Amino acid sequence: MEQRTSLGQLVETIVRSLVDNPNEVQVRQIEGERTVIVEVRVAPTDLGKVIGKQGRIATAIRTLARAAATKAGKKVTVEIL
Repeated sequence: MEQRTSLGQLVETIVRSLVDNPNEVQVRQIEGERTVIVEVRVAPTDLGKVIGKQGRIATAIRTLARAAATKAGKKVTVEIL
């Protein structure tokens, strides 16, 4: 399994488990030479659940993605849209 696929799948799995409308979750991955950008789109009603109180859930998602990317020698940015 490619690292690109597993990073996107990791973020998608986490986000889908948090929201009320998992079918509306869209994850897009932009791969650079050393950096990966993961864009996450959710339903407007689920945005608060993904961000969390004071951004704690979003920070946790970014930390997990960063740990997985570091293992592959990459940097990752998770954008929640």
